[in-house]
Amino acid sequence: MASTKLRRNSQGMVTLKDDAAARADLSRVLVGIPCYNEEVAIGSMVLRASQHADEVVVIDDGSDDKTVEVARLAGAHVIVHDENLGKGAALRSFFQYAMSSGADVAVIIDGDGQHNPDDIPKLIKPILLDEADVVNGSRYLNGVTKDTPRYRRFGQVVLDRVTHWGLSDDLTITDTQSGFRAFSMKSAPLFKFISNELAIDSEMLIDASKAQLRIKEVGVEVRYDVGRASKNPVSHGVQVLVGVMRNIEFKKPLLVFAVPGAVLITLGLVIGAYVTRIFLRWNKVVYGPTMLTILLMVVGTLMLVTGILLHSLSSLSVSSDRKG
Repeated sequence: MASTKLRRNSQGMVTLKDDAAARADLSRVLVGIPCYNEEVAIGSMVLRASQHADEVVVIDDGSDDKTVEVARLAGAHVIVHDENLGKGAALRSFFQYAMSSGADVAVIIDGDGQHNPDDIPKLIKPILLDEADVVNGSRYLNGVTKDTPRYRRFGQVVLDRVTHWGLSDDLTITDTQSGFRAFSMKSAPLFKFISNELAIDSEMLIDASKAQLRIKEVGVEVRYDVGRASKNPVSHGVQVLVGVMRNIEFKKPLLVFAVPGAVLITLGLVIGAYVTRIFLRWNKVVYGPTMLTILLMVVGTLMLVTGILLHSLSSLSVSSDRKG
């Protein structure tokens, strides 16, 4: 049974209220909407989100359409980037504003209209009840809907698995690329915002995991008949992969460096065996494969040694932290 708290209604009478709602009375909730050329959807997103927040903040990331004007007409506070800096930069600006404004809970939601702002109460409830520091709105917590494009889901599965390399072993996130999340502002200083681009979704989860924040998922609605992809799915996927690798290179150096290095060395040995066979049989040097063999062996060896050294440094760092 939910606990109760006292509150005063508009007539000054003391009444009872469930714990989550009582906390909401005392908490300042900000909703941040990063946008790039979303004049079609942004007005309704602001109006609907404002029903569940004390303030809606639109971060316009260099749009060249009417996004800023429509957002202001809808009642949002608008932060404007003069040029397109990327989603990571937009979220950095939002969190800086949220921390300076005295917010207690921050919600981020994409501005393309694919997420339902009416799900905001579901995301903030675990934070208001002190059950979580970060709440991830998952499109797949209850399974994949038939409306999800196959190419999109394939890419998301790949990115989910790679992102999990940087998360703690006991943490499973079903939608690492979700653009719909809620945060306790107590956790805000722990996020580094290294990536300016779309890799920020994975980066924030990895930062939260490293800081041992309490992460919870709730199911949210999604629709794919609105909005548009701001980037080519292939370039998006590559960008996120690179960003994730940068975040986990010190945590799991054997996986990031040593394993690929060993693969390159193995490939170099295979090609080298072919080159040696040609030379012994025909007394001829095939320069292309020979140079490729040397390149693979050198790069592979460097990566292998780097992985081993970083793994040793990481182990020493963990050991030092435990002693401290």
